[in-house]
Order: sequence, then structure tokens, then C-alpha cells
Amino acid sequence: MPGDDYDAVLFDSDGVLVEPPARETQLEAVRAAFRAVGVEIENVTRQHLVDLVSGVTVERLREVATAYDLAPDELWDARERHDELSQLDAFRTGARGRYDDVAAIAELPGGRGVVSNNHHSTIAFKLDFFELRPLFDTFYGREMTVESLSLKKPNTHYIDRAMADLGAASALYVGDSESDVVAAHRAGLDSAFVRRSHCRDVDLPVAPTYEVETLHDLPAIVG
Repeated sequence: MPGDDYDAVLFDSDGVLVEPPARETQLEAVRAAFRAVGVEIENVTRQHLVDLVSGVTVERLREVATAYDLAPDELWDARERHDELSQLDAFRTGARGRYDDVAAIAELPGGRGVVSNNHHSTIAFKLDFFELRPLFDTFYGREMTVESLSLKKPNTHYIDRAMADLGAASALYVGDSESDVVAAHRAGLDSAFVRRSHCRDVDLPVAPTYEVETLHDLPAIVG
């Protein structure tokens, strides 16, 4: 059986600590980004909008930017700024909230951290806005750069940095997506998949170490 002597517990953010962003909000942020760089939105294909919402790679970004005679850095900078603004607005208006079971994190022993594919600055905002910063010893999101796309989970880059910060040799990574589970396993960590409403019926091609319904299940796992 997996161990109950973890040095640390790491968490994804969106869909684990706070509610995930609405798809249409993300699409509208990308539309705003195209407008900001001078592209008429009626000339942008829906597939290109979708491509820039999630899962975008450096190669795909370059392809999309080239289609509108834009530099990848120019398009990505606009995308990142408008995406972050849309997220902060959703938190401030109450459109996105914090999950109530986050309180269970305070019961966990050892080091605690956040590792997310979201922007580092957005993670910092969320931790402060929802008064979660005291629960965590370290946190990482990605920089708002094209280069950061290659460092996203399932790459273990930010997990490795968090583990180093915590001085941890073993940890449980808690997430709500396939990339979270894969990243944990690549980093040599156990994983806990949270079956929130938005991922209740997700069929994972790679098995997590644990599946939980709520973060209140974690203290019994961690020990």
C-alpha cells in the first residue's frame, strides 16, 4: 500500500482549491486578446479560439499567430493579460468561489504547497483573496511567457521546485486532471484525484494512487 508518511502534500489550484473557470469566460478573454492586437474577431476561427484556451503548445501558438500575421509573443502576451483579468474579475464578482472543504488542508501534517498550470500571479491573488496563503509553505504557477508552455504539467518542473522548497523526499499530489496524475507519477509522487462535479465522469487513462470525493478524505490518507 502507498505510504502514510509523506513529507508534504501538493495541490493543484483550479478545480481543487477554487472552482474552475467557465469555458465561455475563457473564450471571451481570447477574443479580447485578438481585438487588442488588432485582429477583427469575425476573422478568427472558433478552433483557434479553442486552441488558445487550454492545452496550447508552443508549436500550436506559433501556427495560430502566423495565421493572423502576428508574432507569437505578441499574441500570447495579450492572451495572458486578458485571461488573468477575466479570472480576477470572476473571483471579485463571486462568479468563482473557493471550495468549502479546503479547510481540511489545515489538518494535514508536513509541508504543503500549490503547483498549478495557471499564472503564478493569479495563484498569488487567489491565495490572498480567499485567505489561503497561511495554509501553504510554497506555491508555483507558470510565468506569463511562451517558454512557460513547455514547463506546464505533466512536465514536473514546478513540482520539482516545490519539493525542493519544502525539502521533501516524498509527497502526495492532489489534482483533478489527467495531467496532474501523470505529472505526479513522473515526479515519483503518489497522486490523489478529486472527483469534483466537473470531473465526476472523467475516464482516466492512467490510474491515480487514490480517488477521493472531498479534501476531507485526505487526513486519513496522509496519516
